[in-house]
Amino acid sequence: MPTYVYETIPQYEGDVPKRFEIRQSMKDDALTKHSDSGQPVRRVPIGGTGIMGGGGTAVSSGGGGGGSCGSGCGCH
Repeated sequence: MPTYVYETIPQYEGDVPKRFEIRQSMKDDALTKHSDSGQPVRRVPIGGTGIMGGGGTAVSSGGGGGGSCGSGCGCH
């Protein structure tokens, strides 16, 4: 199961969001409230590190030609 990052949504000026992680199934709906405090929460998008190509090498998905993944892959 993946781990998702959530943060509380500040309700008042000066409130600081608090982040926490939770393991959930990808089939589960996103949380809407903190399980302990009841405060509203939102899921925080966390970026990945790239696309894995053959042989365990990272392949850039952006611009330029002649990627290291070989021909016929469609990435360039």
